[in-house]
Amino acid sequence: MSEATDPVHVIYKLKKTMQNVLDGLVQTLASGGIDNYEEYKYILGKIHAIDLINQELSNLLKPKEPNNDDNITRIRS
Repeated sequence: MSEATDPVHVIYKLKKTMQNVLDGLVQTLASGGIDNYEEYKYILGKIHAIDLINQELSNLLKPKEPNNDDNITRIRS
């Protein structure tokens, strides 16, 4: 499987891209680049959505169950 189609690689690239977008939005807020309250709410909504997606992507990268064979009793050899 090539690096471009490896799901884990795709998730990491997506997280990096989304982090860059998030940083830009936060910078816009911090620098006072908002003209009105409607735009402020829109950018906050985008930040919230990106944060939720980043959290879900991070959860996908975590192992679901511990792979601890020490606690498993083998019935057959």
